[in-house]
Amino acid sequence: MNFSAQDTLHMTSALALAREALSLTSPNPRVGCFIVSTDGAVLGSGHTQRAGEAHAEVMALRDAQAKKRDIQGATAYVTLEPCSHQGRTGPCCDALINAGLARVVVAIQDPNPQVAGQGIARLRAAGIKVDVGLLGEEAHELNIGFFKRMTHGTPWVRMKVAASLDGQTALENGVSQWITSAPARDDGHAWRARACAVLTGIGTVLEDDPQLDVRALPTPRQPTLVVMDSQLETPLAAKLFKPQRPVWIYCAVEHAERRQALEAKGAQVICLPNESSKVDLAAMLKDLGQKQINEVHVEAGHKLNGSLLREGLVDELLTYLAPKLIGQGRGMTNLGPFTALDNAKHLSFQEVTQIGPDLRILARLGR
Repeated sequence: MNFSAQDTLHMTSALALAREALSLTSPNPRVGCFIVSTDGAVLGSGHTQRAGEAHAEVMALRDAQAKKRDIQGATAYVTLEPCSHQGRTGPCCDALINAGLARVVVAIQDPNPQVAGQGIARLRAAGIKVDVGLLGEEAHELNIGFFKRMTHGTPWVRMKVAASLDGQTALENGVSQWITSAPARDDGHAWRARACAVLTGIGTVLEDDPQLDVRALPTPRQPTLVVMDSQLETPLAAKLFKPQRPVWIYCAVEHAERRQALEAKGAQVICLPNESSKVDLAAMLKDLGQKQINEVHVEAGHKLNGSLLREGLVDELLTYLAPKLIGQGRGMTNLGPFTALDNAKHLSFQEVTQIGPDLRILARLGR
């Protein structure tokens, strides 16, 4: 399909709208919609709201109606295939059909088995011209966690690390505040905000007593906090209980008294032991997928980082490098020691950006 320059312009605008919903729609995908007349005038626009509220297509139709715009024969640009099933909201493809549109341009097909081409098929059956594949890669990236959960049953795992240029995350005595700059830390909060869950380990909880919430920018909701705590050692006075958000603690032992005390603090305790009496990390990710978690943002120490990497459970590294040389200290992970370079974890750089004085490197693990 050959798309016009105007098509690309309008889909780019729809993607920009979808990005406005980056930390809003979970567990639903971030979707934007532009409705445009035959002469190129924008008639209505909108993005998906909170789960259970209106999707992008309905928001755009409402916007056009509020502006008293006639949308008969218009074109809708949607960053994800309109849904075709009855969930907490009605099928968006029916809303577009009833509105009398002539054409719908879809960036990418919905991976949800409840949709998976059915929305496109229903639009075409109603006589609407449907073109698919415009800026599909960008639309996929915007909802990479949703796509992974729908196709693999597990969330997208992004591991965040802040380190010196020589790869140290703390001094040898454990001091790490602050290796990176305030702009880098604020940027890290933006990545926290877009995630469905922030994951840390009991070592970080005991050593740093962090809150691990989003504080550097406004957010419509706080991500769920997930703590890997094999022996249920999380202190009841830990700062992680301060923010209003769900706290899920994965353990490997059934300790009734500790469990009851943590649950009294509002935590949900899930016991998933492996053969080594530690938390089964792969089972934990499957459980998070069943709990509709799309993106997991890992902020942990070198032990949990190493375990996740060794088991092949990390999709992406989000690394902030400060222009400092610390020398001997604490590294990013406890991988290795390897006896051959071929044993190394291979990555591919996706993006390198300067944030204040620091570098932000986004790199993906090879499969």
